[in-house]
Amino acid sequence: MQQRKLATALMALTGVALWAQGPTPVSDPIHQVPDEDGIYYVGPEVTAPKLLRTALAGYPTRVLRKDVQGMTVMAMVIGADGVPAHIQVLRKHGDLFDQSALAAVQRSTFAPGKLAGKAVPVWIDVRVVFRSNHSEAIPEVLITERDLPPPDASQFEDKHHHPLSSTEPYPIHTVDADFADPFVSHPFVQVAVVTVLVGADGLPKTVQIRRGLGFGLDQKAVAAVEHYRFIPATKNGQPIAVTRDISVNFAKF
Repeated sequence: MQQRKLATALMALTGVALWAQGPTPVSDPIHQVPDEDGIYYVGPEVTAPKLLRTALAGYPTRVLRKDVQGMTVMAMVIGADGVPAHIQVLRKHGDLFDQSALAAVQRSTFAPGKLAGKAVPVWIDVRVVFRSNHSEAIPEVLITERDLPPPDASQFEDKHHHPLSSTEPYPIHTVDADFADPFVSHPFVQVAVVTVLVGADGLPKTVQIRRGLGFGLDQKAVAAVEHYRFIPATKNGQPIAVTRDISVNFAKF
């Protein structure tokens, strides 16, 4: 997911330009827009593509048993026709395994995501897990990156329904952090806390760990938040840069 382009069009989607003039009225509908390539993310109006039929990924021969366990994770676009395209390998497990996983995805059948009942191209992640006991390895859809709805206007009004003089930044696009090793169970809460400076343009400027987890996970948390997008904070109706803390979830692989 970290390799994927995030479009600045997301900011226009949720009314960042309008934010300086006041919160979006409650009666206004949410309208997700595609990125600069015409592709959507799963969100409040866009449903996720689904696997209708999965193809098995074969296990490469002449591979040592100790090297079998692992997984390949791919980002891809499921087109309006249900065909995967723009496939990128996000997590590699070795060329032979990655090629097998890719072939399985290309032989599988998807139902496309939809916007207002109409099929549209949507970004998703897909994993194929290979295990040492050679159990069935099939593609599975993951949603680790998503658009979020903008806040209700009432959250930015006082009890008299007057606009607040200042507001906090609000995330409208989030990315789950990736585990360093999906086969390791960590005996602690799998949430890191980072501090991020959100610019007046809604983009993360600096990201630092406030409460880390170790095990190589802190860097993953920082990388995820660097791909967040926000409605910026405001003061007297004008966007400003502020610092806030964020609890980062890790992808459930």
